[in-house]
Amino acid sequence: MYALHTETYTERVPLVQIRDVPEATVRALRARAAERGMSLAAYLREELTRLSIRPTNAEIIERMARRDRHDGPAVEDTVAEIRRIRQAS
Repeated sequence: MYALHTETYTERVPLVQIRDVPEATVRALRARAAERGMSLAAYLREELTRLSIRPTNAEIIERMARRDRHDGPAVEDTVAEIRRIRQAS
């Protein structure tokens, strides 16, 4: 099995080690990995990859600032609509 594992990587990959993780957290992560039929390492690799491609708050704000807002509703119209919906419920 070790030979199969080493063939997966064609280049040197960095090792990440996290210390002082509470046992309850590790148990929860192992359970999630098991639910998906994955090892803890594979599950964490997938989660870290997902986390790394998610935009940061600063990136989201930057994208929003670059949007052309001229064709959208006026702020006053949006506020009025929110108030109408709140009053109706």
